[in-house]
Formats: sequence, structure tokens, C-alpha cells
Amino acid sequence: MAHRPYRITTGLAALVLALGGLATLSAGSADAASAHAKAGTITVGTLYASTGAYATSSMPEYAGLQFWAKQVDSHGGMYVAPLRRKEKVKIVAYNDQSDPATATSLYDQLISQNHVNVLVADFGSVLTAPAITIAKDQKQLLFDVTGSGTSFFTSGSNPYVVLTSLPVSAVWPKPVAKLLIQLKTKRVAILYCQNDFDQAQATAIQGFLKAAGITPVYFQGVPTTQSDYSTLVQSIKATNPDAVLELGYPNNDIAFLNELKATGTHFKFVLTPFLGQLPSLFTQDVGAPAVNYTYTYAVPPTLVINHVNIGLGLTAFVRQFAPGKPSTVNFLDVAGYNAGLAVQAAFAHATSMSQLGIRAGITAVNGKLQTLEGTFKVDNTGEQLGELLPVAQAVPHGKGFALKIVYPATPAQVKMVNAKAKYPAPTK
Repeated sequence: MAHRPYRITTGLAALVLALGGLATLSAGSADAASAHAKAGTITVGTLYASTGAYATSSMPEYAGLQFWAKQVDSHGGMYVAPLRRKEKVKIVAYNDQSDPATATSLYDQLISQNHVNVLVADFGSVLTAPAITIAKDQKQLLFDVTGSGTSFFTSGSNPYVVLTSLPVSAVWPKPVAKLLIQLKTKRVAILYCQNDFDQAQATAIQGFLKAAGITPVYFQGVPTTQSDYSTLVQSIKATNPDAVLELGYPNNDIAFLNELKATGTHFKFVLTPFLGQLPSLFTQDVGAPAVNYTYTYAVPPTLVINHVNIGLGLTAFVRQFAPGKPSTVNFLDVAGYNAGLAVQAAFAHATSMSQLGIRAGITAVNGKLQTLEGTFKVDNTGEQLGELLPVAQAVPHGKGFALKIVYPATPAQVKMVNAKAKYPAPTK
């Protein structure tokens, strides 16, 4: 499959829409999907954003989901237990343009007009939030790919949502806190965006640190639309921190790192969430020298898992997803594919074609499913308890950088650690 650059273009959108020859619809298309799935077909309804703030993350996630469907259909379809046969997969997709209000109406359209068998959410908590509400209200099963905001899973048992490709965001920073404690940092600054995803991380790490007797010297929330970090960086600098955690989406992380670069500001420890997920984008928009020695969460492809019992292992996925171009594969590609594997497992073990019958398929494999992201395990709220993320650090490598795992999230990940944290960060 020819892969795409990370800067979204009209050509890229066309490429992703055409990927694998799968049937796909865009918002406002004159060609409406049939009101009911055709015999021999399972319909998966999803959204993507080809423009706007979330496009650089949404489009690769969507491409990963389409790659999964292409793989399944190349083998005659996926097995559907209640029907005792394989069915082809049809993806019905609309462009939400990174707008939650547009996403709300399109998720509803997928259910009420397209009558899809299951929903797969668009990227991240902001674009997943409307799907959570709609899925619960309309009792429609939603496979939430990367919307890991803790608030999605705090209202008690919910059989209509399954977080597939990331653990809930409140557990992400636990190994970060442990690393900071190990490094004997005392003055920690936390800057976060005010959305479910980032605020959950900020609150969690504040709690982890306080339990160890460390009270952050700076704890500040900003709008997710924040683009000017000049005053914020100076305010953080005034606290003389041992470590700085900037918790945002890609645009926030990039703007923050560019402000550090522009002002020549150097902190001993800097962490941003999305460097690990989109390293090529950060190389392009920030540059390797400004990224070197910063920290992030380690995700595939940095985190290599090949022992699986469904789908492709990481190495095989990279080889088949982007032949000859392994460096172009990012985590969101993997996340979209992994969501498809969850859908596949659900139908393979479903007890009926009802929404709860399909959800029962997840219960049947819960804790037993091993994918290229690790152990798939959810609780009764749909919260992902497996797939925990170690900490990585960017280190110089040739003209760019390499991400090295420096601290594990689980005992099983100790063997994956391949470098020692360089702290304080070198100035060159």
C-alpha cells in the first residue's frame, strides 16, 4: 500500500478514501448507503477528519481501519458466529472535518439512516465524546479507538462502548510519575489542555506525585485551541522546575516545543504525549534537534509486540501496511487496525446479531486476546485495562532521532527497556 505524508492534502484524502477499494461515503454524498446491510455484508460505520486540528491523527487511524477491512476481505471476510459463516466488511464513513458538532449529526446518521452493524469512533476524546452519548442513548455498540478520556467510563456499567487501542488516559502517567520519583525530581510543572484526555492525565499524575510527597510547583489548564505558548513558557520557567509535562494534542505539543526552540529555553525533563504517536510529524514541524532528549509515551511501532493470537504482529503489520517504507508507519495506523481486530473478535464470538450479542463476543475473549498492542482487556464500563504504555525518550540518531524505552509500565515490559534515561537532558 502506498503510504501518505503526514501533512494532509486533497490528494491524501483521496488516497485514503480509495484504499483497498472499500465502499466509503463522504458527508453530503449523493450516493447514500442502502438503508439496510446487504446479505453477506457487515457494515462498520465510522468518521474521519480530512481537515482541521485532528486531521494528522484521524487520517492514519482511518487508514489503519481500512487496511484491516482489506485484509479481512482478502481472506473471504470475517467469521460471524451467529451466522456460522464469513461475511465481507463494508466501511461506511463520513468526514466530520474535526468538528464535534458535525460528528454528532454524522454518528446519528450512521445509526438512523445507514443502519450500520457497529460504530467505530473517530480519533481522540474530543471527536469520540458525541459518539459515547449517542451510543449509550441509542443502545448501539461503539468501538472507541483512541478516545481515552476518563469521564467516558465513570458512569457505571456500559455495555455499549469498548475502548480498543489505548488504556484509559488516567493510567497513562503512572510510569511517568515513577520515573520522576526515581530521578529524584522535586519541582514538577504540569501544563495541560482542558479536555477529557489531557485533564485526566494531569489530575492523575498530580495525585501520583502527591502520594510520593511531591506537590507540583505549576499546575495550569489552557484551552485545547491554545497556540501561543510564549507567556506560559515564561511562567513555567519562573518556577525553576526539575521536570515539565505539557499534556496536549499534536498541535499543542508542537506549538509548545517550537516555543522552547524559538526562545532557547531548556528544561531538564520535558514530556509531550504525541511525539511517540507521530514522530515523523514532529520531525517535520519541530525538527529533531528540538525534540532530542524529550520524553513521551512509548507506543507501537516503538513498542514491538509480535506474539499475537489475532491479526498481524507488529513487524508483519509494518511490512504489509507500508512495503519498503517502515519509517512512515505511526501509532495511529496501528490503532485503527487494532480497532478492526476488536470488531473481528467480537463477531467471531458473538452470541447473536443484536448489539448486546455482539458485545458478548468481547466478553468471551476479554483478557485472552493478544494483539500487536498487547493484551486486550476491558472492564464493564468499556475501559481498556490492558495495552499499558511505557515511557520513551528521544535520542539523537543520524540526522534524526530514535525513541528508546527507558521505563516500563508493567513488569512484563522490563525486558523491552533498551536505554537509560538521560537526566538532566543534555543541552546539545
